[in-house]
Amino acid sequence: MFYALATRKVDTGDLRYEHTLSDIETLNRRAMNGGGEYEVSAISCHAYAYLAARYALLACGGSVGRNYGPVLVARRPLETEKLATSRVAIPGAMTTAALVLRLFCPDVRADAVPFDAILDRVADGEFDAGLVIHEGQLTYREMGLHKVLDLGEWWQQAMGLPLPLGCNVVRRDLGMPLMKRISADIRASIRYALEHREAAMEYAMSFARGLDSSRADRFVGMYVNDLTLDYGPEGRRAIRTLLTEAHRNGLAPEVPDIGFV
Repeated sequence: MFYALATRKVDTGDLRYEHTLSDIETLNRRAMNGGGEYEVSAISCHAYAYLAARYALLACGGSVGRNYGPVLVARRPLETEKLATSRVAIPGAMTTAALVLRLFCPDVRADAVPFDAILDRVADGEFDAGLVIHEGQLTYREMGLHKVLDLGEWWQQAMGLPLPLGCNVVRRDLGMPLMKRISADIRASIRYALEHREAAMEYAMSFARGLDSSRADRFVGMYVNDLTLDYGPEGRRAIRTLLTEAHRNGLAPEVPDIGFV
């Protein structure tokens, strides 16, 4: 998404973007605890429920799964009815993956683990199951692990909507004119990457964490698509539904007015 901004392939006028790479839970915590350290940030949609007063949602840059999403895996076949008595590794309490797992199983016993350590710690027997995001969704079978549940599939069946996982936010104190410029720059970067996919993929491969080019391309295609360029009515409804369900089930604060820049 940010290839064209990072390499200055799009004209941003007098605006300059400095990129900081962190895992999503670290970004969630910095946005929540750091007083808005970043003017613009990727965060989990779940975390936005706690940040709406400080940040506005951008209409672009989201990661949305259509009938797929975070995957719950285990060392051996596991019935979903047994989740409440199982110890489950999650990639951070503020991730959308963790929220949707609790919507599915409110009594789950979950412990936060760095996202890139979950597969190993499940395979080693430390946890009964693990909630896998990022490229682990494509590689868990190679470690002999079994799929228990795809939360994106469950959400699609339950709500009839795609599952919004990550979003981009912009700090409200920048003012609407600048917020709109930033949104336009990020949209232009995403559009450039989609139109120059080969070059953008070559850039993205430097962050692939061991994926070969074919699977990296498949993974990018899962989460960088038409809804990334703009949520559209369906994506906006999906975010509002997610946050409404979170509040209704006592899992997040209410966000009464969810708008998009």
